[in-house]
Amino acid sequence: MARMRFLASIIGACIVALTSTANVSFAASTSPDDTARFLAGMPPSALSPIAKYTGDAFWKQHAKSFDDSWSGLEKRQLSKIRSFVSKNLTNPQPVLFYFFSGPDFLYADAFFPSADTYIMAGLEPPGPVPDLGKFSHAELPGALRELRGSLNSVLSYSFFRTKSMRVDFSHGRLTGTLPVLMTFLARSGKTIYDVSLFDLQADGTLHPEDEKIANATAKAAKIIFSDNTGKKRTLYYFSTDLSNGGIEASGFMKFCDTFSHGDSFIKSASYLMHEDKFSTVRDYLLKHSDAILEDDSGIPIRFFAQGWRLQPYGRYVGPIPLFAGQRQAQLNDVFGKGRATPIDFGLGYRWRPMESNLLHAVKDSTVTAMVLPPEKPVAEPAQRKSRVEAKPAIRESKADTPPRRRVRYSARNKEQARVYNPYTIFGYKP
Repeated sequence: MARMRFLASIIGACIVALTSTANVSFAASTSPDDTARFLAGMPPSALSPIAKYTGDAFWKQHAKSFDDSWSGLEKRQLSKIRSFVSKNLTNPQPVLFYFFSGPDFLYADAFFPSADTYIMAGLEPPGPVPDLGKFSHAELPGALRELRGSLNSVLSYSFFRTKSMRVDFSHGRLTGTLPVLMTFLARSGKTIYDVSLFDLQADGTLHPEDEKIANATAKAAKIIFSDNTGKKRTLYYFSTDLSNGGIEASGFMKFCDTFSHGDSFIKSASYLMHEDKFSTVRDYLLKHSDAILEDDSGIPIRFFAQGWRLQPYGRYVGPIPLFAGQRQAQLNDVFGKGRATPIDFGLGYRWRPMESNLLHAVKDSTVTAMVLPPEKPVAEPAQRKSRVEAKPAIRESKADTPPRRRVRYSARNKEQARVYNPYTIFGYKP
């Protein structure tokens, strides 16, 4: 009897070992391209371990949902953008800088389909490389449902809502930006060869994540892919703080320096580069870009007054109410009657086609795009008086100044004042 129990224990141990081996094999043999296609609702290769799930009802529903969404997106946006690009963006550079992007490879590829290298950056972490082998059959439907939910705003309105991203990319089964990036690559007709994670150092060098360097300043993902031409291309996504304090310490600009110059794309950027707290990244893009394509939430128009040829597209109607304080009077002239070429697609916060705007600024040192009004002179500071002389003057000024009327704020006004601050809404602290 004891011998039989001994044999049974050995057999049980072998079964556990074989099961573990099978699970490892399942995870290891699922290629990044098959993973991306499965996430995107597209059939993986026939020999992929996850191909068996494509016959299940949950995956068929997932695939149909993506097919329907992409069919509408193709008709409403992507086909029109491709037509716009072929007519108007005729001299693209091999490198694209797309900062404040989040995981929006979809529009980076739509507007700059021929770039060899995409350098994207946002606050959201890339997360681990998606491993579908770790999910049970019962968990997969929920993971795919969460992925669809995280894409709702970008598929409907062309931009990610940052507060929602923070929740979607940190608390779901598929965490980080990589699942979204891989989904967009697959749906854009790309083949993925490799997905790897890196740590950035302050000197601008990348180190494989498994080196576990002690002084990492930012997280990065690198994706090698190709399209129908077969030429391998590279997408870098960095999770890094782009405010002055963060960017000066991270080494991100030093990494970008290795590519010298390129084109830049700025969309739905929360008007952050209108503030001095983001002057470093703003100045970097102005210096290292041969051309910049942006909506009005990007670099303020006054920075393009000298040395840039400007071509406006669409219609400038001002910011949405959340950013009402960011209206730019000069854009009324740039987009004035007869100056802007109409566009038939929507983009950015003003996502309706007849309200969207794009500005294509091409560097040209011989051009004066506009004459800015002279700056108001700054009053000379008054001579400092002695403390003895100053006290009576202060008393007199207080006596002569009428009492300030107290402004009463309703609950609604207080709420608007609270939510207006773009730093807190879009992930940056003042």
